[in-house]
Amino acid sequence: MARNKSKTKPATFTMFNVTYEDGSITSNRRVENDRLDQSMGDNLLDLARTAIEDQDNEIAQRSNRRRAKIKSITEA
Repeated sequence: MARNKSKTKPATFTMFNVTYEDGSITSNRRVENDRLDQSMGDNLLDLARTAIEDQDNEIAQRSNRRRAKIKSITEA
């Protein structure tokens, strides 16, 4: 008897590579697709930058270490 293939769920995250002004790089930063809603005409990378800055701020509050400012973002 043949086995049914499981249905794959759509991706809930989009990955981005981030370069900071101090030269550090983080790869495959995940941003929830809910945060990337372009229905208002916003640019995808601008929305991703805002979401990643929020993530960095949350991490900085927990660790008491600030990240450098984001220099550029590319979709992975």
